[in-house]
Amino acid sequence: MEEQEVFIYDTTLRDGTQGEKINFTAEEKMRIARRLDEMGFHYIEGGWPGSNPKDARFFEMAKGITFRHARLTAFGSTRKPGIRPEACGNLRTLLMAETPAVAIVGKSWDLHVTEILGIPLEENLAMIRESIGYLKTRGKEVIFDAEHFFDGYHRNPAYALETLKIAADAGADRIVLCDTNGGTMPHVLTEAVLAAAAAVPAARFGIHAHNDCGLAVANSLAAVQAGAVMVQGTVNGYGERCGNADLTSVIGNLQLKMDRKCLPEASLSQLTNLSYYVSEVANVRPLPFRPFVGASAFAHKGGIHVNAVAKNPQAYEHIQPEQVGNHQRVLVSDLAGKSTIDWKAKELGVDLGGNDDLSRKIVREIKRLEDQGYQFDAADGSLSLLMKKITGAFEEPFTLECFSVTNGKTRNNPSLCQATIKISVGSEVELTAAEGNGPVNALDHALRKALVKFYPQIAEVYLVDFKVRIVEGSEGTAARVKVLLDSRDGEEMWSTIGVSENIIEASWQALVDSIQYKLSKDNVNKNNRA
Repeated sequence: MEEQEVFIYDTTLRDGTQGEKINFTAEEKMRIARRLDEMGFHYIEGGWPGSNPKDARFFEMAKGITFRHARLTAFGSTRKPGIRPEACGNLRTLLMAETPAVAIVGKSWDLHVTEILGIPLEENLAMIRESIGYLKTRGKEVIFDAEHFFDGYHRNPAYALETLKIAADAGADRIVLCDTNGGTMPHVLTEAVLAAAAAVPAARFGIHAHNDCGLAVANSLAAVQAGAVMVQGTVNGYGERCGNADLTSVIGNLQLKMDRKCLPEASLSQLTNLSYYVSEVANVRPLPFRPFVGASAFAHKGGIHVNAVAKNPQAYEHIQPEQVGNHQRVLVSDLAGKSTIDWKAKELGVDLGGNDDLSRKIVREIKRLEDQGYQFDAADGSLSLLMKKITGAFEEPFTLECFSVTNGKTRNNPSLCQATIKISVGSEVELTAAEGNGPVNALDHALRKALVKFYPQIAEVYLVDFKVRIVEGSEGTAARVKVLLDSRDGEEMWSTIGVSENIIEASWQALVDSIQYKLSKDNVNKNNRA
């Protein structure tokens, strides 16, 4: 391995699943493991085979899989107090997993030894020494996780360092310093890492940082700077309490900022895709503000910023988004100026023809509507329609004549809503009705039912998300609300918005914009139906 390379150890499938609302089936864990292997991750910690049937089943499944790049790792603990390693069920299940590498956790904080385990300090050292030695005689690569090392070093540095010496003498291939409580400051962490390296100079150190002070990534980078050659973490920072070091940020910073190779260059450009993939499998919405890979990581809203990045992206972007598989975005809001509108129009495929008056007219209308509660940086679909209407590039595909919505409920049955709608398409009029489990759902069904014979492609559109927000709450139940819809077809996803004091009216606006955006992007109107 190259001297500057940093080994990436992923524990999404074990430590990551300890995070709130994070859960994977054995099959989902295998899908993620295969993806991490394709990316070139060095180690994949699959779980704790002795802790639950799901992890045991995952390791059984893994026996039939050949990993091309990663070393699959089973996680466990040192032997239990007072018994020999060969009699310890924890160590037996680690061997039964048949992975090339094993990680065992042992205590480096005397508080945990004496107050939590309730054993003598010497017995803890024996547990570390004998467990590592036993696994090494079975031909395993052994990674020792020095749990609570930094808290232990702060309270009793001599004993914390002794646990590392014992592990190194027993043959541990790598020793990982764990900031288990996530409360260590970077400068304090650096001091402890340097002390550890001086005490055990032959050991190959790693870092495992939790994020309870928001410093897991910073601490991981500081540890590498101090000599660590392995970083443990999780994709998207999933993990217990506030999570673990987010490997998408760790890898981005190490490889692009610190010139430390982590992944193949081709894999670096898949980092954003990996983040979204794991979010999808976890069924957790991706954070837009996540560094490097978030949807907002390279998004620009202020007019001055947009004007600058149009001339040179380096003015407000620390890297090229494509390096990590992301892309630049421009957001339009009441902060927008002419430069923002020109840029966004080009992105949305709206031809302004170099007409500055049109640009200024769009800016004025956006500022007026956002003052009423609209939010166009969250609704590109509605923004596209607004621009096309102002430029005269949009022709209404249908006209609402009227609609009505009724809601009925009996004591023992859920409410059932009915919507009746009358629209006109050219010279033709369509009157129809539909039911739904709520007024908006019924209205959506009725609108689609009325339009589908004119525009069959509407059947491709389905709702991804529906959000209602209060614009300003001082009016109580009479307050103005905004409705945001996320819709998609087989090609893309788009967002639309409606604002009104009446939630059904706001929902109608967003629904109509969603349908009209679909028809507009397909270049279909009432005179040219598909």
